[in-house]
Amino acid sequence: MGSPVSVRLDDDAQEVLEAAARERGIGLSTYLREIALREARRIRKERIRAESRDVAEYVAASPEAQAFYADWGTPTAEGGKR
Repeated sequence: MGSPVSVRLDDDAQEVLEAAARERGIGLSTYLREIALREARRIRKERIRAESRDVAEYVAASPEAQAFYADWGTPTAEGGKR
């Protein structure tokens, strides 16, 4: 488990978030942790997709990269290359 984080909320935001937490039957801290973890996963996936796009763009523009992938091949279900 990570380290505790302190967050200052204005009264209105805190009331809204506490109500949402109560509706779910959990405390505010648990609710905020769930929101933060969900957002961290979304950001991580977004970064992976962006890096994958960068690689695809590089391969599309680079004859050397295209040759590497052509030589590397596509794995088959039998474990060989196509």
